[in-house]
Order: sequence, then C-alpha cells, then structure tokens
Amino acid sequence: MSSESNSFLNYPPPREGPKVPYKNETQSIPVFRGTTLAIGATLIHNVGFIQSHFWRNAGFGVIREIPELHQYPGRYDPTVIPVENASSDAPTPTVEKRKGSNTYYTSADYYALYSSGELTPTAVVETLLPLIRRDANPPGKHSTAFLESQAEIIRAAAESSTERYKKGQPLGPLDGIPVAVKDEVDITGYKRTLGTKLDFKAGSDATSWCVQQWQDAGAIVIGKTTMHELGLDTNNNNPNYGTPKNPHNNQYYCGGSSGGSGYAVGAGLVPIALGADGGGSIRIPSSFCGIWGLKPTHARVSGAPSMSLAPTVGVLGPMAASIDDLALAYRVMAAPAPASQDPISSQFPKPVPLPSDRKRTKTIGIVRDWIDRAETPVRTVFDTALDYYRQNGYEVIDITIPYLPEGQRAHILTIMAEIASGLDASQIKQLTAPNKVLVSMGMWQITAQDLLAAQRLRNLLMTHVAYLYKTHPGLMILSPTTPLPGWHIDGGESDLARGLSDGKTSVRNMEYVWLANFIGCPSINCPAGYDRRSGVPIGLMAMSEWGTEEDLIDFARDGEGVLDLPANQPSCENEEDSEAKGLRAPSSKESNWEDVIALAKA
Repeated sequence: MSSESNSFLNYPPPREGPKVPYKNETQSIPVFRGTTLAIGATLIHNVGFIQSHFWRNAGFGVIREIPELHQYPGRYDPTVIPVENASSDAPTPTVEKRKGSNTYYTSADYYALYSSGELTPTAVVETLLPLIRRDANPPGKHSTAFLESQAEIIRAAAESSTERYKKGQPLGPLDGIPVAVKDEVDITGYKRTLGTKLDFKAGSDATSWCVQQWQDAGAIVIGKTTMHELGLDTNNNNPNYGTPKNPHNNQYYCGGSSGGSGYAVGAGLVPIALGADGGGSIRIPSSFCGIWGLKPTHARVSGAPSMSLAPTVGVLGPMAASIDDLALAYRVMAAPAPASQDPISSQFPKPVPLPSDRKRTKTIGIVRDWIDRAETPVRTVFDTALDYYRQNGYEVIDITIPYLPEGQRAHILTIMAEIASGLDASQIKQLTAPNKVLVSMGMWQITAQDLLAAQRLRNLLMTHVAYLYKTHPGLMILSPTTPLPGWHIDGGESDLARGLSDGKTSVRNMEYVWLANFIGCPSINCPAGYDRRSGVPIGLMAMSEWGTEEDLIDFARDGEGVLDLPANQPSCENEEDSEAKGLRAPSSKESNWEDVIALAKA
C-alpha cells in the first residue's frame, strides 16, 4: 500500500515530541571472554548485589528521569494495521536473472533451468545436502550455518517439484527454489531451540503460516539455520552449535541474531532465507553479508509463537540476494492468515505491488547528529548513497527524533524483560555465559517502574514518528544499518568456542536498527558498498510509515545503482572482478561462496 493513501487501525496520534538536543556517548562496558566470562556469569547469576551494580552502571535509570513521560500512556503493542482502500489482484511477479558471472543467482536462474529441463530441483537438493548437513560424516562444509536438515522431507519436496516441471505444471516462480529458515520459526518435523540447548516446541509440531505460504508455492526448505542464543546479541556467536563466519571475510562475524540465514544467502547456498526480527537485528546480517533484508510491519507475518508477553520480538522477514527475490518472497509469505489461526495477521491486506507510474513523494529524512556517529568507512558509503539519491530526484531534509539514546535503552530493557518472562530459573542455568548474565538481569533487576517507563517512551517515539510521516508524506528515514564496518572476531576460535560478552560493540551495532523494531515500523536493508580494508559489505537502512513495505521495495530499487559506483566496490584481486558492477558474490582469499548451480549441473 502507498503511504499517501493509507488508513489504519491503532495508528498513534501524530504529535510532535519534545525538542531536546541529541546527546549520546559510546558506553564504556568491559569485554568478558574465556574463564573471566564464565566466572563472572556465575557470580552475576547468583549474587544479587553484583547484578545491581552492573544494572546501575548500564544507565537504564535515565529512562524514568525523562520529564515528559507523564504526558504519555504506555504503549505495549506497536502493531499498526493498514486498512485496504481498494482490493486488487497481484500481478505475476517478475524476477531478473543474475547479471554476471561474479554475481548472485536469483530464483529466476533456477526457474529457467528447471523449465528447460537442464536442471531439476532434485539435483539441486542432492548437491546442497552434503554441503549443509551437520549429521553427515564428516559434517558438510557449510553445516555450521544449519542446525538441522531433514533429508527425507527435503527430498520428497524436491521430487514433487521435479515431477511438476516434467509435466509443465510448476506452481509458480518459487517452485523448486531452495530456501532456508531461522531456527526460531516453527516447521513440522524440525526442532525449535532458539539457539539454546532447550526445547521450545511447546508440544506443537505445526508450521509457521509464512513458511507454509512458501512451501505451498513450491519452495523447498533445505534446513533450519543457526542463530544467536535466544536472539540476544548481534554477532551470532553461538558456542552451542557453532558460529558461521562472514562469507565475505572469515575473520568477521555474519551479525545476528539471524546470522545463519544471512550466511546461507551470502554464501550463495540459497537465493532466499527467512530471519526473525529479534530485537531489531534481522538487518545486521543483511548488512554484513551484503544482501537485502526486509523487516515488515509488526505481526503481519508473525506465525510462530513468540516467547514474549509484549510483541516486540518475533517479527519474521525475508532476506535475499536480489531486490526482486526479496519482493517475491515477501509478497508470498505476507498473505494474511485466517482469523482462526492468527486474528491479527488476518486483518492485514494482501500485499500488492504498487503501479510503477504512480506519483511518489521522494523525501529522505536524516537525523544528522545520529548519523554522525557512524565510523568513517560506513559514513563514506552513506554519503555517497545520499548523493546518488539526490541526483535521482530525492529531496534530503533534516529531521529530529527525541530521546534516541534513551529509546535504545528502553528497547533493550523491554527485550530483556520479555525474554526473561519466558524462562524459569532452572532454564537460565542452561544458557551460555553471556546470556546467563542478560537474562538474570532481566529476571531480577528490571522493576515494574522501569518497564512502564520504557513503554511510555515507546509511545512518545511512535507519536513523534507519526507526526513526521504526516508532515512529510512518503518520508523515508534513512541511516546506516549499523555504524560499524563489520564485527571482527577479535578472540579467534577461542571466542567462538567459549562465547563473548562485548556490550559496548553490541550496543554500537544496534544503534540504528532498534527503532523500527521498537515502534513497529517496516524497514529495509540495502547493500550500498564495501569496507575497502576488509571487504565486508556495508548497508543502508530505510524506515517508512507503518504498512508501506511496497514503498520500501521501490526505494531500494531506486538505489540499486549505488552499487555500480566504483567507489562503492571492494578492492579487487583480478581484472575481471575490477570491472564488475552491482552486488558482488564473495571472491577474495578470505571469502566463502558456493556455485550451487554449477555443482548441480556437474
């Protein structure tokens, strides 16, 4: 739906927030690893006054001190439901094939080969299974990114798809396309661990609605991907099941918490994967792995039960190696669920592409002091992209959003409280050391006063952002996805084996992405360039009005040319790569990319 013609249910009353200067500073939080981390986690988990000390030092008390909070009631659910003004049928989606030998395959490449008989879905899954299965002997080359792959289920789906193509009756452009799904999401026949050693299936063996839509369209789920334990950090470091390294540079993290899904797409294993916006972090693996990632309006595709009481976490969203595939995956999965299955999802309209010739307001808003905190490589890519949008008809305006640093703390506090509400003390003991600390804090240090203040601040932010969208129809609030040009694995294999607690980098990594999650707005990660030193991709994040995912997709298309600019390409090791344009598949000595189609043909 267009942002300029929407009506809504539960829309926050537009109201300009207080005019307060932006004031932030990088927090000084010690890094814990190895034995120090293990001992510290045990002490914090068991000794109340040590918990209190760390809680006070984290500065969460500043939320309650905001003078205007008494003017705002608490907003516990950020769901805003767009009301469809006119029904229309969705046109057949169009996906372009890949544009060069050093770029990513798209679903269109698979579809064309299947249709011609040159390749079959069965050949593709038989190529992938030895690469991704952790239960193989030896485990597959890419198995660290996959928690589980049920070979019999996968092969049966591939055989059915192969038969449909033989008969000339494919279900559509997703038929036979391999996809991956984050562990957090329910799928029949699969575990649900949330990256822990615990069982979160809760006696259910159903499939999440949005995954079922992909499967009904013929897509083949090749496995569940690993994630950060409980989704409670942004590096995807997981000592329980292993940590996939960044496909572009194996000295860096993929980012979390959906790092396994980000890896699966970034390494070329699948063109499409599903993540979950646990704490807003779905866009961080999208950014670090150089792929597109969409976080839809809250609840419209939330089929899997969440751990939380207040719906801040659990929003599902696609990742893809092309904007076409991202749009296709989103439009299929976001079909409204029946009211009997999900009464909230059922109220959303079916996503329909907007007319390409419609009149659009092209306005980008930036919070300049906020943007200025990005590190130099990120800021360089951001400024280049901003100039590109200006040259292509966009107006860039300065906007203000009050209490951003305090809002980030309110978001973290809410996430910690929600996660803690879904666990008991005996389960906390089974978590890895970093999360033993976080969940203990959430269970025993967050007071009712803290949580109420955080929800009042959520309402303040929602009403102010609503004011911005009504004042500037079609506004895109643009920022880097993360201020960091990647997250280096400083402790090497030791950190991967024993875990890491680096609160300073975690907070920095989330500095931009938390807002969309906390207030329920849709957002998109757009690959925009690369760090010239490491080769790790750098992304931009655009946040739009509730219910305007299609506007975000069009905005991303408008900016695709940013990747064609020489300044935004990585350093190249051979002449062929130096002439490449667009989104590049990993190709350096430190990278990892699999040519699945070439292997399947062989």
